Amino acid sequence: MCELVQKYNVPGPRYTSYPTVPYWEDDNFSGKKWRSSVLRAFEEHPGEGISIYVHLPFCESMCTFCGCHKRITKRHEVEVPYIKAVLKEWELYVALMESKPVIKELHLGGGTPTFFSPEHLKMLIEGILQLGKKAHDIEFSFEGHPNNTTKEHLQALYEVGFRRVCFGVQDYNLTVQRAINRIQPFENVKKVTEWARNIGYTSVGHDIIYGLPFQNCDDVEQTIMKTNALKPDRIAFYSYAHVPWLKGNGQRGYDEADLPSAVEKKAQYEMGKRMLTEFGYKDVGMDHFALPTDDLYLALINGSLHRNFMGYTPSKTQLMIGLGVSSISDSWYGFAQNVKSVEEYEDLVTHGVIPIFKGHILSSEDELLRRHILNIMCQFKTTWTEEEEQVADFQKIRENLSELKSDGLVEIKEKSITVTEKGRPFVRNISMAFDLKLHRKKPDTRIFSMTV
Repeated sequence: MCELVQKYNVPGPRYTSYPTVPYWEDDNFSGKKWRSSVLRAFEEHPGEGISIYVHLPFCESMCTFCGCHKRITKRHEVEVPYIKAVLKEWELYVALMESKPVIKELHLGGGTPTFFSPEHLKMLIEGILQLGKKAHDIEFSFEGHPNNTTKEHLQALYEVGFRRVCFGVQDYNLTVQRAINRIQPFENVKKVTEWARNIGYTSVGHDIIYGLPFQNCDDVEQTIMKTNALKPDRIAFYSYAHVPWLKGNGQRGYDEADLPSAVEKKAQYEMGKRMLTEFGYKDVGMDHFALPTDDLYLALINGSLHRNFMGYTPSKTQLMIGLGVSSISDSWYGFAQNVKSVEEYEDLVTHGVIPIFKGHILSSEDELLRRHILNIMCQFKTTWTEEEEQVADFQKIRENLSELKSDGLVEIKEKSITVTEKGRPFVRNISMAFDLKLHRKKPDTRIFSMTV
Protein backbone atom coordinates (compact mmCIF):
# COMPACT_ATOMS: atom_id res chain seq x y z
CA MET A 1 0.00 0.00 0.00
CA CYS A 2 2.88 2.41 0.76
CA GLU A 3 4.14 2.01 -2.80
CA LEU A 4 0.67 2.78 -4.17
CA VAL A 5 0.42 5.87 -1.96
CA GLN A 6 3.73 7.19 -3.26
CA LYS A 7 2.76 6.36 -6.85
CA TYR A 8 -0.70 7.92 -6.82
CA ASN A 9 -0.11 10.88 -4.51
CA VAL A 10 -0.31 13.46 -7.28
CA PRO A 11 -2.17 16.77 -7.68
CA GLY A 12 -5.77 16.08 -8.68
CA PRO A 13 -9.30 17.49 -8.58
CA ARG A 14 -11.91 16.60 -5.94
CA TYR A 15 -14.57 16.45 -8.69
CA THR A 16 -17.34 18.51 -7.20
CA SER A 17 -17.81 19.41 -10.87
CA TYR A 18 -16.77 18.30 -14.32
CA PRO A 19 -15.20 20.03 -16.09
CA THR A 20 -13.25 21.31 -13.08
CA VAL A 21 -13.06 25.08 -12.66
CA PRO A 22 -9.56 25.56 -14.18
CA TYR A 23 -10.84 23.93 -17.40
CA TRP A 24 -13.94 26.04 -17.85
CA GLU A 25 -13.99 27.43 -21.39
CA ASP A 26 -14.94 31.06 -20.89
CA ASP A 27 -14.99 31.75 -24.64
CA ASN A 28 -18.18 29.70 -24.92
CA PHE A 29 -19.82 31.40 -21.94
CA SER A 30 -21.98 34.49 -21.55
CA GLY A 31 -24.54 35.77 -19.09
CA LYS A 32 -27.24 35.20 -21.71
CA LYS A 33 -26.23 31.57 -22.23
CA TRP A 34 -26.12 31.04 -18.48
CA ARG A 35 -29.62 32.45 -17.96
CA SER A 36 -30.92 30.25 -20.78
CA SER A 37 -29.40 27.15 -19.20
CA VAL A 38 -31.02 28.00 -15.84
CA LEU A 39 -34.42 28.41 -17.47
CA ARG A 40 -33.97 25.18 -19.43
CA ALA A 41 -33.13 23.20 -16.28
CA PHE A 42 -36.11 24.69 -14.44
CA GLU A 43 -38.56 24.02 -17.29
CA GLU A 44 -37.41 20.45 -17.89
CA HIS A 45 -37.81 19.41 -14.25
CA PRO A 46 -40.54 21.65 -12.78
CA GLY A 47 -41.64 19.26 -10.06
CA GLU A 48 -38.19 18.09 -9.03
CA GLY A 49 -37.32 21.18 -7.01
CA ILE A 50 -34.05 23.08 -6.86
CA SER A 51 -31.08 23.27 -4.53
CA ILE A 52 -29.74 26.51 -3.09
CA TYR A 53 -26.30 27.13 -1.64
CA VAL A 54 -25.77 30.40 0.22
CA HIS A 55 -22.20 31.50 0.86
CA LEU A 56 -21.82 33.59 4.04
CA PRO A 57 -18.18 34.68 3.85
CA PHE A 58 -17.54 36.46 7.14
CA CYS A 59 -15.33 35.10 9.93
CA GLU A 60 -14.05 36.83 13.04
CA SER A 61 -10.65 35.13 12.77
CA MET A 62 -8.61 33.25 10.17
CA CYS A 63 -8.45 29.46 10.43
CA THR A 64 -5.22 28.66 8.61
CA PHE A 65 -6.35 25.25 7.31
CA CYS A 66 -9.20 26.82 5.34
CA GLY A 67 -9.08 27.27 1.57
CA CYS A 68 -12.54 28.86 1.26
CA HIS A 69 -13.33 32.41 0.17
CA LYS A 70 -13.84 34.47 3.32
CA ARG A 71 -13.67 37.98 4.74
CA ILE A 72 -12.12 38.40 8.18
CA THR A 73 -13.87 41.07 10.26
CA LYS A 74 -15.37 41.71 13.67
CA ARG A 75 -17.76 44.33 12.28
CA HIS A 76 -21.20 42.77 12.48
CA GLU A 77 -22.85 45.73 10.79
CA VAL A 78 -21.92 43.98 7.52
CA GLU A 79 -24.65 41.39 8.14
CA VAL A 80 -27.79 43.20 6.99
CA PRO A 81 -26.39 44.76 3.78
CA TYR A 82 -25.03 41.38 2.75
CA ILE A 83 -28.30 39.56 3.44
CA LYS A 84 -30.20 42.17 1.45
CA ALA A 85 -27.82 41.63 -1.46
CA VAL A 86 -28.30 37.84 -1.31
CA LEU A 87 -32.08 38.25 -1.32
CA LYS A 88 -31.82 40.64 -4.26
CA GLU A 89 -29.76 38.08 -6.18
CA TRP A 90 -32.39 35.44 -5.39
CA GLU A 91 -35.07 37.77 -6.79
CA LEU A 92 -33.09 38.07 -10.04
CA TYR A 93 -33.05 34.29 -10.42
CA VAL A 94 -36.72 33.84 -9.53
CA ALA A 95 -37.59 36.45 -12.16
CA LEU A 96 -36.20 34.02 -14.79
CA MET A 97 -38.66 31.31 -13.77
CA GLU A 98 -42.30 31.15 -14.75
CA SER A 99 -43.55 29.85 -11.41
CA LYS A 100 -42.50 29.74 -7.77
CA PRO A 101 -39.52 27.40 -7.45
CA VAL A 102 -39.87 24.43 -5.13
CA ILE A 103 -36.89 24.44 -2.78
CA LYS A 104 -35.76 20.90 -2.03
CA GLU A 105 -32.31 21.51 -0.61
CA LEU A 106 -30.74 24.55 1.03
CA HIS A 107 -27.31 24.79 2.61
CA LEU A 108 -25.61 27.67 4.42
CA GLY A 109 -21.84 27.56 4.08
CA GLY A 110 -18.95 29.88 4.62
CA GLY A 111 -17.02 31.49 6.01
CA THR A 112 -18.86 31.15 9.27
CA PRO A 113 -22.65 31.14 8.88
CA THR A 114 -23.04 31.53 12.65
CA PHE A 115 -21.11 34.80 12.40
CA PHE A 116 -24.59 36.14 11.57
CA SER A 117 -27.08 36.64 14.38
CA PRO A 118 -30.01 34.20 14.74
CA GLU A 119 -32.42 36.98 13.82
CA HIS A 120 -30.56 37.84 10.63
CA LEU A 121 -30.24 34.20 9.57
CA LYS A 122 -33.97 33.77 10.07
CA MET A 123 -34.57 36.93 8.02
CA LEU A 124 -32.44 35.47 5.22
CA ILE A 125 -34.28 32.13 5.11
CA GLU A 126 -37.74 33.67 5.39
CA GLY A 127 -36.83 36.02 2.53
CA ILE A 128 -35.78 33.09 0.34
CA LEU A 129 -38.90 31.09 1.19
CA GLN A 130 -41.15 34.05 0.48
CA LEU A 131 -40.30 33.76 -3.22
CA GLY A 132 -40.40 29.95 -3.27
CA LYS A 133 -42.02 27.06 -1.49
CA LYS A 134 -40.68 24.11 0.49
CA ALA A 135 -40.65 20.62 -0.98
CA HIS A 136 -42.26 17.99 1.24
CA ASP A 137 -38.89 16.24 1.62
CA ILE A 138 -36.68 19.29 2.19
CA GLU A 139 -33.11 19.01 3.39
CA PHE A 140 -32.00 22.28 5.00
CA SER A 141 -28.53 22.25 6.55
CA PHE A 142 -25.87 24.62 7.80
CA GLU A 143 -22.27 24.69 8.96
CA GLY A 144 -21.92 25.64 12.62
CA HIS A 145 -18.80 26.85 14.39
CA PRO A 146 -18.84 25.19 17.83
CA ASN A 147 -17.32 28.27 19.48
CA ASN A 148 -20.03 30.71 18.41
CA THR A 149 -23.11 28.61 17.60
CA THR A 150 -25.68 29.43 20.26
CA LYS A 151 -28.84 27.63 21.28
CA GLU A 152 -30.66 30.59 19.73
CA HIS A 153 -28.96 29.95 16.36
CA LEU A 154 -30.06 26.33 16.42
CA GLN A 155 -33.61 27.16 17.50
CA ALA A 156 -34.11 29.95 14.95
CA LEU A 157 -32.96 27.80 12.04
CA TYR A 158 -34.95 24.81 13.27
CA GLU A 159 -38.09 26.96 13.20
CA VAL A 160 -37.61 27.71 9.47
CA GLY A 161 -37.02 24.10 8.46
CA PHE A 162 -33.41 23.13 9.25
CA ARG A 163 -32.93 19.57 10.48
CA ARG A 164 -29.25 19.00 9.74
CA VAL A 165 -26.21 20.76 11.11
CA CYS A 166 -22.51 20.06 10.68
CA PHE A 167 -19.93 21.23 13.21
CA GLY A 168 -16.29 21.79 12.26
CA VAL A 169 -14.13 19.84 14.70
CA GLN A 170 -10.89 19.34 12.70
CA ASP A 171 -8.72 18.00 15.58
CA TYR A 172 -8.74 18.15 19.38
CA ASN A 173 -4.96 18.30 19.93
CA LEU A 174 -3.98 21.74 21.25
CA THR A 175 -0.71 21.89 19.27
CA VAL A 176 -2.57 21.21 16.04
CA GLN A 177 -5.31 23.68 16.99
CA ARG A 178 -2.73 26.40 17.58
CA ALA A 179 -1.12 25.73 14.22
CA ILE A 180 -4.45 26.08 12.38
CA ASN A 181 -5.62 28.96 14.65
CA ARG A 182 -8.73 27.08 15.74
CA ILE A 183 -8.70 26.69 19.54
CA GLN A 184 -11.80 24.67 20.24
CA PRO A 185 -12.33 22.58 23.40
CA PHE A 186 -14.22 19.28 23.28
CA GLU A 187 -16.71 20.73 25.76
CA ASN A 188 -17.84 23.31 23.18
CA VAL A 189 -18.52 20.62 20.59
CA LYS A 190 -20.31 18.44 23.12
CA LYS A 191 -22.52 21.34 24.18
CA VAL A 192 -23.68 22.34 20.68
CA THR A 193 -24.17 18.69 19.64
CA GLU A 194 -26.45 18.07 22.62
CA TRP A 195 -28.34 21.33 22.05
CA ALA A 196 -29.01 20.36 18.42
CA ARG A 197 -30.33 16.94 19.38
CA ASN A 198 -32.49 18.30 22.19
CA ILE A 199 -34.04 20.87 19.83
CA GLY A 200 -34.89 18.14 17.31
CA TYR A 201 -32.21 18.06 14.61
CA THR A 202 -32.33 14.64 12.99
CA SER A 203 -28.79 14.65 11.57
CA VAL A 204 -25.79 16.10 13.37
CA GLY A 205 -22.46 15.90 11.56
CA HIS A 206 -18.85 16.51 12.58
CA ASP A 207 -16.00 17.45 10.24
CA ILE A 208 -12.58 15.97 11.04
CA ILE A 209 -9.40 16.64 9.07
CA TYR A 210 -6.33 14.43 8.76
CA GLY A 211 -2.95 15.51 7.41
CA LEU A 212 -2.88 18.78 9.37
CA PRO A 213 0.39 20.42 10.48
CA PHE A 214 2.06 18.68 13.45
CA GLN A 215 -0.71 16.05 13.48
CA ASN A 216 0.12 12.38 14.03
CA CYS A 217 -1.80 9.10 14.29
CA ASP A 218 -2.25 9.47 18.05
CA ASP A 219 -3.94 12.85 17.52
CA VAL A 220 -6.33 11.39 14.94
CA GLU A 221 -7.06 8.42 17.20
CA GLN A 222 -7.90 10.65 20.17
CA THR A 223 -10.05 12.94 18.03
CA ILE A 224 -12.06 10.02 16.66
CA MET A 225 -12.43 8.49 20.14
CA LYS A 226 -13.88 11.77 21.44
CA THR A 227 -16.04 12.16 18.34
CA ASN A 228 -17.47 8.68 18.78
CA ALA A 229 -18.40 9.54 22.36
CA LEU A 230 -20.88 12.06 20.88
CA LYS A 231 -21.95 9.68 18.07
CA PRO A 232 -22.68 12.19 15.28
CA ASP A 233 -24.89 10.83 12.50
CA ARG A 234 -22.38 11.79 9.81
CA ILE A 235 -18.64 12.28 9.86
CA ALA A 236 -16.71 14.00 7.11
CA PHE A 237 -13.14 12.70 7.44
CA TYR A 238 -11.42 15.16 5.13
CA SER A 239 -7.92 15.10 3.74
CA TYR A 240 -6.24 18.44 4.44
CA ALA A 241 -5.78 20.24 1.12
CA HIS A 242 -2.56 22.26 1.22
CA VAL A 243 -3.05 25.00 -1.38
CA PRO A 244 -1.15 28.04 -0.01
CA TRP A 245 -0.80 29.51 -3.50
CA LEU A 246 -4.50 30.44 -3.63
CA LYS A 247 -5.14 34.16 -3.18
CA GLY A 248 -6.41 35.10 0.27
CA ASN A 249 -5.44 31.73 1.69
CA GLY A 250 -4.09 31.68 5.25
CA GLN A 251 -2.06 28.50 4.76
CA ARG A 252 1.28 30.25 5.15
CA GLY A 253 1.66 30.09 8.95
CA TYR A 254 3.55 26.81 8.66
CA ASP A 255 5.80 25.07 6.18
CA GLU A 256 5.23 21.90 4.17
CA ALA A 257 7.89 20.35 6.40
CA ASP A 258 5.39 20.66 9.28
CA LEU A 259 2.89 18.45 7.45
CA PRO A 260 2.77 14.65 7.70
CA SER A 261 4.39 12.82 4.79
CA ALA A 262 2.13 11.16 2.23
CA VAL A 263 2.73 7.79 3.87
CA GLU A 264 2.05 9.17 7.37
CA LYS A 265 -1.07 10.89 6.09
CA LYS A 266 -2.29 7.68 4.50
CA ALA A 267 -1.67 5.86 7.80
CA GLN A 268 -3.85 8.46 9.56
CA TYR A 269 -6.64 7.84 7.08
CA GLU A 270 -6.43 4.05 7.23
CA MET A 271 -6.44 4.07 11.02
CA GLY A 272 -9.32 6.54 11.13
CA LYS A 273 -11.33 4.57 8.60
CA ARG A 274 -10.77 1.36 10.56
CA MET A 275 -11.87 3.00 13.80
CA LEU A 276 -14.97 4.55 12.26
CA THR A 277 -15.95 1.20 10.76
CA GLU A 278 -15.47 -0.52 14.12
CA PHE A 279 -17.66 2.16 15.72
CA GLY A 280 -20.49 1.30 13.32
CA TYR A 281 -20.04 3.96 10.60
CA LYS A 282 -20.45 3.09 6.93
CA ASP A 283 -18.04 4.28 4.24
CA VAL A 284 -20.28 6.38 1.98
CA GLY A 285 -17.78 7.85 -0.43
CA MET A 286 -14.60 9.87 -0.56
CA ASP A 287 -14.11 11.34 2.94
CA HIS A 288 -17.64 10.59 4.19
CA PHE A 289 -18.97 8.16 6.78
CA ALA A 290 -22.48 7.82 8.18
CA LEU A 291 -24.47 5.69 10.58
CA PRO A 292 -26.63 3.04 8.87
CA THR A 293 -29.75 5.02 9.81
CA ASP A 294 -28.61 8.27 8.20
CA ASP A 295 -30.06 9.47 4.88
CA LEU A 296 -26.60 9.74 3.33
CA TYR A 297 -25.88 6.03 3.71
CA LEU A 298 -29.41 5.08 2.66
CA ALA A 299 -28.90 7.15 -0.50
CA LEU A 300 -25.75 5.16 -1.30
CA ILE A 301 -27.68 1.91 -0.90
CA ASN A 302 -30.65 2.96 -3.05
CA GLY A 303 -28.52 4.61 -5.74
CA SER A 304 -29.61 8.22 -5.23
CA LEU A 305 -26.35 9.55 -3.74
CA HIS A 306 -25.18 12.69 -5.56
CA ARG A 307 -22.14 14.96 -5.45
CA ASN A 308 -22.03 18.66 -6.25
CA PHE A 309 -20.38 21.83 -5.00
CA MET A 310 -21.95 21.20 -1.57
CA GLY A 311 -20.26 17.79 -1.41
CA TYR A 312 -22.18 14.53 -1.06
CA THR A 313 -25.94 14.85 -0.78
CA PRO A 314 -28.79 12.28 -0.51
CA SER A 315 -30.57 13.46 -3.64
CA LYS A 316 -29.99 15.26 -6.93
CA THR A 317 -31.74 18.27 -8.36
CA GLN A 318 -31.13 19.39 -11.92
CA LEU A 319 -30.68 22.99 -10.85
CA MET A 320 -28.50 24.29 -8.03
CA ILE A 321 -28.37 28.04 -7.48
CA GLY A 322 -25.38 29.47 -5.64
CA LEU A 323 -26.10 32.77 -3.90
CA GLY A 324 -23.52 35.10 -2.40
CA VAL A 325 -19.88 35.94 -2.97
CA SER A 326 -17.88 33.30 -4.91
CA SER A 327 -20.81 30.85 -4.98
CA ILE A 328 -21.02 28.45 -7.92
CA SER A 329 -24.30 27.55 -9.60
CA ASP A 330 -25.00 24.42 -11.64
CA SER A 331 -27.78 23.96 -14.19
CA TRP A 332 -26.34 20.60 -15.32
CA TYR A 333 -25.89 22.21 -18.74
CA GLY A 334 -23.53 24.84 -17.38
CA PHE A 335 -21.71 26.30 -14.39
CA ALA A 336 -21.35 29.90 -13.27
CA GLN A 337 -19.35 31.44 -10.45
CA ASN A 338 -20.08 34.71 -8.69
CA VAL A 339 -17.59 37.52 -8.21
CA LYS A 340 -15.33 37.16 -5.18
CA SER A 341 -15.35 40.69 -3.77
CA VAL A 342 -18.13 41.60 -1.32
CA GLU A 343 -18.19 45.18 -2.58
CA GLU A 344 -18.43 44.21 -6.25
CA TYR A 345 -21.05 41.59 -5.47
CA GLU A 346 -23.29 44.02 -3.58
CA ASP A 347 -22.89 46.68 -6.29
CA LEU A 348 -23.83 44.33 -9.14
CA VAL A 349 -26.98 42.93 -7.56
CA THR A 350 -28.04 46.42 -6.49
CA HIS A 351 -27.98 47.34 -10.18
CA GLY A 352 -30.02 44.27 -11.15
CA VAL A 353 -27.16 42.17 -12.52
CA ILE A 354 -26.73 38.48 -11.72
CA PRO A 355 -23.18 38.75 -10.33
CA ILE A 356 -21.38 36.01 -12.26
CA PHE A 357 -17.88 36.59 -13.62
CA LYS A 358 -16.99 33.27 -15.24
CA GLY A 359 -18.58 29.99 -16.22
CA HIS A 360 -18.76 27.09 -18.63
CA ILE A 361 -21.44 25.69 -20.93
CA LEU A 362 -21.06 21.91 -21.14
CA SER A 363 -20.51 20.17 -24.47
CA SER A 364 -22.04 16.75 -25.22
CA GLU A 365 -18.73 15.16 -24.27
CA ASP A 366 -18.62 17.14 -21.01
CA GLU A 367 -22.12 15.97 -20.03
CA LEU A 368 -21.23 12.37 -20.77
CA LEU A 369 -17.94 12.36 -18.88
CA ARG A 370 -19.50 14.22 -15.99
CA ARG A 371 -22.05 11.46 -15.57
CA HIS A 372 -19.40 8.76 -15.51
CA ILE A 373 -17.24 10.64 -13.01
CA LEU A 374 -20.29 11.14 -10.78
CA ASN A 375 -21.06 7.42 -11.01
CA ILE A 376 -17.53 6.58 -9.90
CA MET A 377 -17.53 9.12 -7.06
CA CYS A 378 -21.01 8.13 -5.81
CA GLN A 379 -21.49 4.47 -6.76
CA PHE A 380 -17.92 3.26 -7.40
CA LYS A 381 -18.89 1.91 -10.81
CA THR A 382 -20.11 3.01 -14.22
CA THR A 383 -21.11 1.55 -17.58
CA TRP A 384 -21.23 2.98 -21.10
CA THR A 385 -22.68 2.17 -24.52
CA GLU A 386 -21.42 1.99 -28.08
CA GLU A 387 -23.26 5.23 -28.82
CA GLU A 388 -21.37 6.96 -26.02
CA GLU A 389 -18.08 5.76 -27.50
CA GLN A 390 -18.89 7.95 -30.51
CA VAL A 391 -19.13 11.03 -28.25
CA ALA A 392 -15.98 10.61 -26.11
CA ASP A 393 -12.59 8.94 -26.58
CA PHE A 394 -13.11 5.77 -24.57
CA GLN A 395 -9.97 4.25 -26.10
CA LYS A 396 -7.97 6.94 -24.29
CA ILE A 397 -9.97 6.32 -21.11
CA ARG A 398 -9.17 2.59 -21.29
CA GLU A 399 -5.49 3.46 -21.69
CA ASN A 400 -5.72 5.74 -18.65
CA LEU A 401 -7.34 2.94 -16.66
CA SER A 402 -4.90 0.19 -17.64
CA GLU A 403 -2.32 0.86 -14.94
CA LEU A 404 -5.03 1.31 -12.32
CA LYS A 405 -6.28 -2.12 -13.32
CA SER A 406 -2.78 -3.62 -13.07
CA ASP A 407 -2.50 -2.25 -9.54
CA GLY A 408 -5.81 -3.85 -8.56
CA LEU A 409 -7.69 -0.58 -8.07
CA VAL A 410 -10.38 -1.23 -10.69
CA GLU A 411 -11.99 -4.13 -12.50
CA ILE A 412 -12.73 -3.49 -16.18
CA LYS A 413 -15.12 -5.31 -18.47
CA GLU A 414 -15.84 -4.43 -22.10
CA LYS A 415 -18.03 -1.42 -21.31
CA SER A 416 -17.94 -1.07 -17.54
CA ILE A 417 -15.63 -0.31 -14.65
CA THR A 418 -15.94 -1.16 -10.95
CA VAL A 419 -13.76 0.32 -8.20
CA THR A 420 -12.34 -2.41 -5.97
CA GLU A 421 -12.21 -2.17 -2.19
CA LYS A 422 -8.47 -1.62 -2.57
CA GLY A 423 -9.18 1.20 -5.01
CA ARG A 424 -11.67 3.19 -2.96
CA PRO A 425 -9.05 5.41 -1.29
CA PHE A 426 -7.82 6.30 -4.80
CA VAL A 427 -11.22 7.25 -6.24
CA ARG A 428 -9.94 10.70 -7.24
CA ASN A 429 -7.16 9.12 -9.29
CA ILE A 430 -9.65 6.73 -10.91
CA SER A 431 -11.95 9.63 -11.80
CA MET A 432 -8.98 11.40 -13.37
CA ALA A 433 -8.82 8.62 -15.96
CA PHE A 434 -12.13 9.91 -17.35
CA ASP A 435 -11.01 13.55 -17.24
CA LEU A 436 -10.09 13.99 -20.88
CA LYS A 437 -9.60 17.74 -20.51
CA LEU A 438 -6.93 17.13 -17.88
CA HIS A 439 -5.14 14.63 -20.10
CA ARG A 440 -5.31 16.83 -23.18
CA LYS A 441 -3.83 19.81 -21.40
CA LYS A 442 -1.71 19.23 -18.33
CA PRO A 443 -1.58 22.33 -16.07
CA ASP A 444 1.65 24.33 -16.31
CA THR A 445 1.64 24.97 -12.57
CA ARG A 446 0.25 23.11 -9.58
CA ILE A 447 -3.43 24.03 -9.27
CA PHE A 448 -4.89 21.06 -7.36
CA SER A 449 -4.26 19.60 -3.92
CA MET A 450 -2.58 16.21 -3.59
CA THR A 451 -4.89 13.21 -3.95
CA VAL A 452 -3.60 11.46 -0.81
